[in-house]
Amino acid sequence: MTAHFEQLKKQIVDSERDMVALETVLTSHPALAPENGGTGELDKAEALIAWLTAQGFTNIERYDAPDNRAKNGIRPNIVVTIPGTSDAYRVWFMAHLDVVPVGKRELWDADPWTVVEKDGRLIGRGVEDNQQGLVSAVFAARAFLKTGTIPGHTVKLVFMADEEVGSTYGAKYLLAEHGDLFRSDDVILIPDGGDRMGESIEVAEKNILWLRLHVVGRQTHGSRPDEGNNACLAAADLTMRLHGLEQRFDRRDSLFTPDYSTFEPTMRLANVEGINIIPGEETFCMDCRVLPCYTIAAVLDAVQQECAAVEAQYGVKIDYTIPQQSESPATSVDAPVVQLLKEALKEAHGITAYTVGIGGGTVAADFRNHGIPAAVWSTLDEQAHQVNEYAVIRNMVNDAVTMAYMMDK
Repeated sequence: MTAHFEQLKKQIVDSERDMVALETVLTSHPALAPENGGTGELDKAEALIAWLTAQGFTNIERYDAPDNRAKNGIRPNIVVTIPGTSDAYRVWFMAHLDVVPVGKRELWDADPWTVVEKDGRLIGRGVEDNQQGLVSAVFAARAFLKTGTIPGHTVKLVFMADEEVGSTYGAKYLLAEHGDLFRSDDVILIPDGGDRMGESIEVAEKNILWLRLHVVGRQTHGSRPDEGNNACLAAADLTMRLHGLEQRFDRRDSLFTPDYSTFEPTMRLANVEGINIIPGEETFCMDCRVLPCYTIAAVLDAVQQECAAVEAQYGVKIDYTIPQQSESPATSVDAPVVQLLKEALKEAHGITAYTVGIGGGTVAADFRNHGIPAAVWSTLDEQAHQVNEYAVIRNMVNDAVTMAYMMDK
């Protein structure tokens, strides 16, 4: 490593307490989507902008998505630019501002919105998902300001709204309304997933299909099933038929864990209030994570076939809605972002990284669908959405060092 990079690294390592302070500020501003009972990200965004300004960041832009449910009717997205020696391509680091609800408050050891530091960890809602990646990116960029040096390429930090409930007001909004911000040859890293060792680079995601199925039969007394059409029975059969699509869409791909497509029944709504009532309606949901070698259209065709078979057998009617669906191409393992990240991990930490696919969804899919390769990576204990969520301080510092290497190339 060069003396210049060692200077950047020292600046980052010496900033550990400042990182903890920023995490503390961010956590104190709950950024919950309206769907989760909150008012959005505005307070947190304004606190972050105030902090960035005080630290010497000057090129800060806001791209507010209109949402009349949120505070002041907006969902803020922030873009910070640090000009580089070259602008041939830009290096982007993308994190999200919003967090998920705390769940049952009594299960937390302390106030979820007040950071507690213990045993090298920060505990609080959002400290890992996604404030760890946000803070690492900020302090990697700040190291250049503090050392008075210029990154090798222009650096862009983006802090988005709405990731936890679909990104309509975040990544999707930016791509649809401000797509000229991005170039197809930009290097995009999303520090919002990874492993404890920081070795895995996510380059592909399974296609996601959520189904909410409504079965309508005819309610009757429990002693006279012959007079009704049991929606519960039909729904149970349909559930197993849809789960059985794993045998129809049966290819394997070692990039993913598990290495096959999954069709899982999840939420089921209440039907009747008595044991002796045969239900006339039943609603249940399926969470399908499908290998990208199959299309959502092909899966939906199979779903239609199974629904028709159950309708014919039980004399019921079935309709369904799709609360969420997404499919995207993979990022090539040879893409510049993957190769640059692998180099950074090797040079900065001696880590030999490898590529993986995941079953979950990230904003990387939105960029891949727009022809912009993106990778997802960070070093974390996978505490997202958990009670007593924590971030490891050492990981936050080391990831900032990795990002600074990428910024300096």
